[in-house]
Amino acid sequence: MQLIALLLLLPLLVVAAYLTAAAASGRRRSRCYLLDYVCYKPPDDRKVSTDMLSAAMDRSERLSVPLRRFLLRVVLRSGLGEHTYAPRTVIAGREHSPTHQDCLHEMDAFFHGAVAELFARQSGLGPRDVDVLVVNVSTFHPAPSLASRIVRAHGMRHDVAAYNLSGMGCTAVLVAVDLARSTMHARSRSQSPRRPTLALVVSAECITPNWYAGVDRSMMLGHCLFRCGGSAVLLTTDPALRGRAKMELRVLERATVAAADDAHSAIVQREDGDGLVGISLSKSLPKVAVRAFAANMTRLAPRILPVRELARFAAVVACQKLLRRGSSSKVNFKAGADHFCLHPGGVAVIDAVKRDMGLEERDVEPSRMTLHRWGNTSTSSVWYVLSYMEAKGRLKVGDRVLMVTFGSGFKCNSCVWEVTGDMADKGAWADCIDSYPPESLANPFLGKYAWMNGGDQADDAPSVGSHAS
Repeated sequence: MQLIALLLLLPLLVVAAYLTAAAASGRRRSRCYLLDYVCYKPPDDRKVSTDMLSAAMDRSERLSVPLRRFLLRVVLRSGLGEHTYAPRTVIAGREHSPTHQDCLHEMDAFFHGAVAELFARQSGLGPRDVDVLVVNVSTFHPAPSLASRIVRAHGMRHDVAAYNLSGMGCTAVLVAVDLARSTMHARSRSQSPRRPTLALVVSAECITPNWYAGVDRSMMLGHCLFRCGGSAVLLTTDPALRGRAKMELRVLERATVAAADDAHSAIVQREDGDGLVGISLSKSLPKVAVRAFAANMTRLAPRILPVRELARFAAVVACQKLLRRGSSSKVNFKAGADHFCLHPGGVAVIDAVKRDMGLEERDVEPSRMTLHRWGNTSTSSVWYVLSYMEAKGRLKVGDRVLMVTFGSGFKCNSCVWEVTGDMADKGAWADCIDSYPPESLANPFLGKYAWMNGGDQADDAPSVGSHAS
């Protein structure tokens, strides 16, 4: 009887072992690894200073003296340094008359620089190994698409799944990562035999066509904040490549409050009263951003925080309600993340997130330094922030990095990466990382442009970040 029982039990044990192994294999295949990334560093002849921006204002016949004061005050309060990058149209003094070819030149220079460098750093992997390509550029979408230009320029395979995202603003980078991850998993499951896949995510903004030539103050702030840049990121689901990976994606959450009218209209590309096109930033944007942030963190916190921290926070809130006291307790996000890669949308954005998450200045230093060195490069900004951490040698195996982005819609997306490999590359920061953080972030031309503090509506210039994402 014991032998019969054993013979009956043996197949069950084999099936159980098979199912366990299959489940483990499925989990390995469902993982997403960051193999490498590159942040684009434009050539030095595209650097733009406060003096150059002032000269651009002088060239505009529409700007009155009060409007010039307004713009200069915003520039001086923006948190940007003197070494950010602008399109060649601005450098050449024709920012008000860009051509379609100018836009393509800006994108092609980035594609050639970042994508080519990324693959030059990969041993045994090239453009023809890419299964999924996701390109996200919000406000420039030519035909053929930018994704098609990359496929053609780098000779990718005919069966590459190419996607082109537009209109999603600064937060599109994590939408692109999410899309790439999902597509890799879907393709891996549909192929016979199953095989892991490789994805290239290319993120940038085309600044050339977005220099607003009008006088609507809600549409003028982009000049003072947005700059040229971009990133190319290589992802994989192949467990065999985990040893080459820098990080593993653990959690990704997306939230949007765009169903509300004020959120939908917070950042809008529109015509002004004179028919000139620009991007309008509404006064409701800060409040909308807080709502989107809260919606995202509510979903993210239970997935990354230990039970003891969730229990502590719940107990504190319950006690405050019983005692009828106002709730001032904050979730301790440091219990679930070691580093914070926050979108450098502006000084006020960084300050607000720092306050709402209960962070210290060191936690937001990478975002603040990125804003100073590169400006807001839109969807690629968070990769420059991550690159700063890596260049400073702060990322160690096992560390978790919380990445948070904001964008039009209004959306807040977040994810957590776990460091799995060596991260000691200085990347785009190589020639300047030793000078950061500087002794002061104050604009060096405050004295030269002291005259701008006088005149009409002297206190009407906001800190740029309070109206930009």
